[in-house]
Amino acid sequence: MNQVWHKVAREDEIDPDEPLRIRVGDAQIALCKVDGTVYAIDNICTHEFAELSDGFIEGDCIECPLHQAQFHIPTGKVMSAPADEDLAVYAVKVEDGDVYVQLEQASGA
Repeated sequence: MNQVWHKVAREDEIDPDEPLRIRVGDAQIALCKVDGTVYAIDNICTHEFAELSDGFIEGDCIECPLHQAQFHIPTGKVMSAPADEDLAVYAVKVEDGDVYVQLEQASGA
């Protein structure tokens, strides 16, 4: 598997109070801005199928809109039940206002 950078958004599209839902191939990702830094996390809660991009950002945590599980945005770690599995976190870089997320790409893709 190769790691590939995907241009996914403009930094000014990401509101610090509201996650931005994006899709790269099969990956559903939420972009979040915390203290001026952009993070990319799985958009689907690990407890039950709910989109975190419909949730709430408080400080450096995101709360699931379905059952209020909370996750630490920079690390993806579970901060409160009912979730008990961490989120995947993706590498992010910002160049000239463009946001890139790094994902694996299958060989030959």
